[in-house]
Amino acid sequence: MSIPIKSAAQIEGMRLAGRLASEVLDMLTPHMRAGVTTLEIDRLAHDHMVHVQGGVPATLGYGPPGYPPYPASLCSSLNDVVCHGIPDERPLKNGDIVNIDVTVIKDGWHGDNSRMYIVGETSIAARRLCQITFEAMWKGIVRVKPGARLGDIGHAIQAYAEHAGYSVVREFCGHGVGARFHEEPQVLHYGRPGTLEELVPGMIFTIEPMINAGKRDIKEDRKGNRPYDGWTIVTRDRSLSAQWEHTVLVTDSGYEVLTVSAGSPPPPAFAAAGYNQTPAAVLQQPAAALAAT
Repeated sequence: MSIPIKSAAQIEGMRLAGRLASEVLDMLTPHMRAGVTTLEIDRLAHDHMVHVQGGVPATLGYGPPGYPPYPASLCSSLNDVVCHGIPDERPLKNGDIVNIDVTVIKDGWHGDNSRMYIVGETSIAARRLCQITFEAMWKGIVRVKPGARLGDIGHAIQAYAEHAGYSVVREFCGHGVGARFHEEPQVLHYGRPGTLEELVPGMIFTIEPMINAGKRDIKEDRKGNRPYDGWTIVTRDRSLSAQWEHTVLVTDSGYEVLTVSAGSPPPPAFAAAGYNQTPAAVLQQPAAALAAT
């Protein structure tokens, strides 16, 4: 396996792309309310990426071998959708939970991130799933440092999620990111500590656990006579699923989260002590994604 190591100049490009990707999610936060369609959310994001940021939506037209070209500028995964949900004309409803996954290409570099949004008032169970998934992502992030192993990240996420009574999707994982959308390494969200590749400064990859309220099994989304769209994945038992995603750089002494902006939800208390990339005023803000109405 050849894992790209970014130079100082390349890291600067990734910082910009990461911040822009996070700012798209900031921009969308007030629009995540009942009655708005995910197709409208997609249009807002596309216009912002292209006309305001001067970037390119990485998902639009993206089609690795075996997949049809993806038809939208973001992924919108609603309730029991695990990942890769395609925006459509169905309006959001009070109580929905939805993951919005955005990747911006700026000057050839990819910034990749996602957040969960709660629409109006939802159940305590749904809110807890979103929060535990957010914390599980951070349990993985804080394990990032030179000399650590990819298995340390996966083990931390799996242990935290399963202790809370949830399951971890295994068919999808985090990935290296840079000049290409998907690079080495693959970042599993489960596993054994002390295993897999060693982390070295200059590596950049996503950590993006998908956590199910029920069993971890997934399937293609086929409802009635509707054909599979080639992308949408749902929980097999139709339980709720949640996902959060950051792009992370391995630094000389630890990690740097690249997908941060003024509206980024602050890290949980266990991570905040070692998190110095965001101004204190931002860290004191409420988690906008969890408060979206």
